[in-house]
Amino acid sequence: MKYAPRKVYIKESGGYVELSYTDFCRRRQADQSYMDKLFIPVQGCLLEVVREQYTDFYRDKERWRYLKKLDTNHSLLSLEGFTDGEGNVLDFIVDEAVDVAETVVHAVMVDRLKTAMSLLSGGEQALINAIFFEELSEREVGLRLGVTQSVVNKRKTKILAKLRKIMENKI
Repeated sequence: MKYAPRKVYIKESGGYVELSYTDFCRRRQADQSYMDKLFIPVQGCLLEVVREQYTDFYRDKERWRYLKKLDTNHSLLSLEGFTDGEGNVLDFIVDEAVDVAETVVHAVMVDRLKTAMSLLSGGEQALINAIFFEELSEREVGLRLGVTQSVVNKRKTKILAKLRKIMENKI
């Protein structure tokens, strides 16, 4: 312990006896059997335990120390990092890499695009879907429709201009 414990609890006659740390130190000086007793720290106090409890406590403590060292070495996050200074769990973590305004604008634009797409004719929708959603080249779309790539390009340009105009008028 880095500081003197407030109290020490020793097993005597089937129960625990509470001692001040000063009294415990005096007893340990006077009686060498106290040197063989095993204690674990609990909320600023020392609690006498049997060897199995002592071993389990320090094995777990060493395991946590090892995992924390691994986390630090590998830049992993710990749930302990999601608490405030008083140990209260934080409700959320702000991701400064994400621009919320940009995300909202993007969602609105996608919604407008869907509305605008529904106002296109079936052929216009098919051409836009083939190029932008199926990711076909203009040449592949031309082969599908039986027209040249340049015709597909001109139609695409006109349809995109129409979409832009529809979206601008929907503001």
